[in-house]
Amino acid sequence: MREKLGFLGILWLFLMFNSSFGRFVVEKNSLKVTSPESLKGVYECSIGNFGVPQYGGTLIGTVVYPKANQKACKTFSDFDLSFKSKPGGLPTFLLVDRGDCFFTLKAWNAQNAGAAAVLVADDRIEPLITMDTPEEESASADYLQKITIPSALVTKDFGGKIKKALSNGEMININLDWRESLPHPDECVEYEFWTNSNDECGPKCDSQIDFVKEFKGAAQILERKGYTQFIPHYITWYCPDAFILSKQCKSQCINHGRYCAPDPEQDFSTGYDGKDVVVQNLRQACLFKVANESGKPWVWWDYVTDFAIRCPMKEKKYTKECADQVIKSLGLDIKKIDECIGDTEADVENPVLKDEQDAQIGKGSRGDVTILPTLVINNRQYRGKLDKGAVLKAICSGFQETTEPAICLNGDMETNECLENNGGCWQDKTANITACKDTFRGRVCECPVVQGVKLVGDGYSHCEASGALRCEINNGGCWKDTRGSQTYSACIDDHSKGCKCPPGFKGDGVKTCEDVDECKEKTACQCADCKCKNTWGSFECGCSGNLLYIQEHDTCISKDVKSEVSWSFIWVIILGLAATGAAGYAVYKYRIQRYMDSEIRAIMAQYMPLDNQGEVPNNVIP
Repeated sequence: MREKLGFLGILWLFLMFNSSFGRFVVEKNSLKVTSPESLKGVYECSIGNFGVPQYGGTLIGTVVYPKANQKACKTFSDFDLSFKSKPGGLPTFLLVDRGDCFFTLKAWNAQNAGAAAVLVADDRIEPLITMDTPEEESASADYLQKITIPSALVTKDFGGKIKKALSNGEMININLDWRESLPHPDECVEYEFWTNSNDECGPKCDSQIDFVKEFKGAAQILERKGYTQFIPHYITWYCPDAFILSKQCKSQCINHGRYCAPDPEQDFSTGYDGKDVVVQNLRQACLFKVANESGKPWVWWDYVTDFAIRCPMKEKKYTKECADQVIKSLGLDIKKIDECIGDTEADVENPVLKDEQDAQIGKGSRGDVTILPTLVINNRQYRGKLDKGAVLKAICSGFQETTEPAICLNGDMETNECLENNGGCWQDKTANITACKDTFRGRVCECPVVQGVKLVGDGYSHCEASGALRCEINNGGCWKDTRGSQTYSACIDDHSKGCKCPPGFKGDGVKTCEDVDECKEKTACQCADCKCKNTWGSFECGCSGNLLYIQEHDTCISKDVKSEVSWSFIWVIILGLAATGAAGYAVYKYRIQRYMDSEIRAIMAQYMPLDNQGEVPNNVIP
């Protein structure tokens, strides 16, 4: 035991020495006090590394500071205290003091007392820290995975101000906002999962394996459809030069002390060694590399899940032979994976593990990875319970608003704000069209595209169709009415916008178009004998007595005159046609007769001389 503690102490000091050059980033969310006026403003608070932070959302509540059990290290039922909000009341945020027990126990006791969130006031003046789960020796408490309320650490100064305001009888309303806790720049979320193949590290290992099994389906859906880019990572350390030849480093490291992991059972005399864990971690990293190159990175989830089931340390199956059986069953190339792993006994660098060590160092807004397991989403470290629902909520908050995949808008994740009063957005109940769209962070009022036609407007008070075919969608938002078989519309089906009442109507073209009475306005049937009758959208003109209305000339004429004129005109046409026919026939006969006469004379002239011709000599052949 002394040997184990001695080496772990050396390793711990070494890690602390290395981390002093790194950077641990405390992930924060926004805390906004809306009342009283004396505290109104935005304050920083750090997200606890347990519970379920409401990534992408907000939570509004009122603050309560308990009269007893102010450090929340005991159950509040012992003090007959309850913080469950009454129907119609705001949720309760319980303020407790730091000290005397684990942060997780404070949150658990607050949750059991009905609090919706717990605020922990620091007991010292210092920069905010990340509230983490207990060390391994105390991590076996079964309540750890049951904490669901979010938690936040606030500064000692701010906690004191809250207590003072409450003692003065003031009501403190707070809005906890996680909407900007994770960046959400585009339609694809990039996330890393820093994990370990070790399954003998107690409750943390068990919860990690359970998470992989539960999250596998969602992860593969997101990856297959291109919504996410996922990379698994593994933490390793190197052995200090002074201890490379020691028994401890030889059993916990590969490649001559370059890549090390702690002993799984923290006991060098039994079970597997740290170097076994490093080799298996390397195998998983290489498997992902080969699977990714073949266009199937999601197979990593299948391998890790199957390996945990088929090759556990407890059954002494944590071996290469068992791993190869799993790899073979998944149809991956074992030879390529072995080539990637390389010689773990050689005194050389391993390219894959070297990259893993480099990736541990924080870049940009991301701090160093020092906690296992850790999720990094859009280059920001996730804080909270390692749970399928909580992690999926965090990943979904990384999508640009309105681009979330369907898996982010299922019954458990969707905000459903459009169900109440249509979210305050525009809608056309008749056409069943709405501008309200549920997103992961809440609703947005955005004019939709319907049947390929884009509706334009502010999304709140109006949306109208635009472009070609706009009249096919809700008639372009214009007036339209049908009476009998006649339909009139104020929409013009072209690229124009707006609405205009058709001829025969007047109005705004949107809500109303009223029939114009052309008869009253003296715009039709204006001749002396004309009679005007108004119709819907038009008019009819007639004449009194035995008169006929001529629309082209807006005049009335006698029906009898028209008849006489018509028959006289017809007889003139008939006689004209007859005369023309007779004259044509006479010309025809005359021309035919002359033609025939000339032909006959020509024939006869060939055989006998005519009176006007002389004798033809015998030697002349006709």
